[in-house]
Amino acid sequence: MLNVFTLVNGRLVQEEIESLEELSKFQPIWVDLESPTPDEKRWVKQYFGLSIPADAMDEDIEESARFYSEDNGDLHIRSDFLIADEQEPRTVRVAFILNLANDELRSKGVLFSIHDEDVPVFRLLRMRARRAPGLIEDSREVLLKLFDADAEYSADTLEGIYVELEKVSGKVLSGDVTDVLAGEVLGAIARHEDMNGRIRRNVMDTRRAVSFMMRSKMLNAEQFDEARQILRDIDSLDSHTAFLFDKINFLMDATVGFININQNKIIKIFSVASVALLPPTLIASVYGMNFKGYFPELEWAYGYPYAIALMSASAILPMWYFRRRGWLK
Repeated sequence: MLNVFTLVNGRLVQEEIESLEELSKFQPIWVDLESPTPDEKRWVKQYFGLSIPADAMDEDIEESARFYSEDNGDLHIRSDFLIADEQEPRTVRVAFILNLANDELRSKGVLFSIHDEDVPVFRLLRMRARRAPGLIEDSREVLLKLFDADAEYSADTLEGIYVELEKVSGKVLSGDVTDVLAGEVLGAIARHEDMNGRIRRNVMDTRRAVSFMMRSKMLNAEQFDEARQILRDIDSLDSHTAFLFDKINFLMDATVGFININQNKIIKIFSVASVALLPPTLIASVYGMNFKGYFPELEWAYGYPYAIALMSASAILPMWYFRRRGWLK
């Protein structure tokens, strides 16, 4: 899918392109390619003179090669964007190429973005740019706003984790944690920990991308200040992710502690039963060893009833003592 974005009265207008002739009608500042076909790549090369690198979407590219500038002035940035799907949270690699040579004044330029699937941050920026005139002035502003929206998207996801962890805390701290509930809690904690880790990695990647833009001296004074504000927002997210890691670890330890308590209750039952049945076993052994012949009841008619009564009393007395001490609760 090939979409171009132009500025009309200060608003970002989106157009879906289906042919080279349609593409030649626009002078966009942003060209977005989602899972581009060979024809769409050919149109971009013919109209803009830009060849999309074959390794643009490679996941195993070296970290040091994700940010670089070519001799013609094109800036290449490969950044990961978060998709906070509850069922399958993941990150999507997006390749940016900021081409300033197509503009005679080198003031607006064209931003190219290549990715395999739609990114929520892109939708958020498109919606804002349509509603707020003057939000975007050139291609560099588009790239900055994308990273700004990415930081805000991460912050919103962290807020959602806060809310979900509060629900988990209510279940854990209620004190009545069964093994089934503990399993559900551990599953939820694991999902939130995974999401928190992805957010931390995502903001780290965004920080590197914004820092590269600042070092490349491609930003004007106003955009440079905006980039510094984005970095401050990202720094504030680090403390939140660290706090969530601590909270997750606490809930994990508390849940495991309740599991151990439930297991100890089971072990305690067997321990009490073994101690309570030890005197009857001793009595039965002594009773059976002090008779002649094979049928002791023939020598003492009341032997069995007496032994059974004594064994019952020796079992009841320890249970009564344990109950009085509160060990059976």
